[in-house]
Amino acid sequence: MSSVIEHSGLDVKLNRVDRIYRPGEEVSGNIVISAKGGWSHQGLVVNVIGQTTLQLSARSLGLFESMSSIKPRILVESEIRATGPGKVPEGVSMAPFSFRLPSKGLFESYHGVFINVSYHISCACDRGVLKSSLKSRSIEFIVEVPDSAKGDETPPEPFMITPEGLENVNASSISKIPSFKITGRLFKKVCPVNLPFAGEVAILSSEAAIKSIELLLLRVETVKHPDSGKTAREATEIQTIQIADGDVCRNFVVPMYLIFPRLFTCPTMITETYRVEFEVSLVIYFVDGYMVTETSPVELYRQQ
Repeated sequence: MSSVIEHSGLDVKLNRVDRIYRPGEEVSGNIVISAKGGWSHQGLVVNVIGQTTLQLSARSLGLFESMSSIKPRILVESEIRATGPGKVPEGVSMAPFSFRLPSKGLFESYHGVFINVSYHISCACDRGVLKSSLKSRSIEFIVEVPDSAKGDETPPEPFMITPEGLENVNASSISKIPSFKITGRLFKKVCPVNLPFAGEVAILSSEAAIKSIELLLLRVETVKHPDSGKTAREATEIQTIQIADGDVCRNFVVPMYLIFPRLFTCPTMITETYRVEFEVSLVIYFVDGYMVTETSPVELYRQQ
């Protein structure tokens, strides 16, 4: 038994379940029309908008509010007429549509704290003077932008942490810090965002006991005002992974392994107004309450 339609409405359904597309690809789907009684219309229109925007929140007060006058950067904007004027029968019917994304000029979808890159699609129907117009909810589709120019044959990046190499520590206080020596390496500093980040760390020596070791992924978002040239920069945490718990055995190699989360990371983006960069921090906590941090910038790109 078919259900009774109480209200007329529109919805957009894309043919790809994951809604992931790349520049130059065709985006296709259907407009789902739920009609209470038959009615005439002046046509069905699909609206597509992709833009880079600055989003402000309570935590950005005093930091980014001076940038609120920056207008969104339009990456793609189009209006596709799916059907011309006609009549919709009672019940549920569908109207197919398709359009092709530009092959250049797109940024990858990204949901940051202050910077947002998103692509949305919606549809509308003008039913004439006597009936109100219908508009569907806006749905997001994901755009991935591969970069064939980047190479993945970058050498490993070694690092070493000792009391003498610490920053933000007075020279007179170094002698009071328990002795330790920590070494490791990052397998890649130019990393494919669709592959895991990897490395390794080893505690060669430490007078103080180790409490835990954590791996942090940070986003660094920078906004530059096009007129005044004023710049606002903020680093925020994306995720934290504990890679060791307790007093780690000396000379034992601890692997570092991190998967970049979709939408919260993207290929490193640098434009005249916006910059989205990423850092990886290794944090070693000692049982006496102290901690040391080794932070390295990483460049992300999407592998073909």
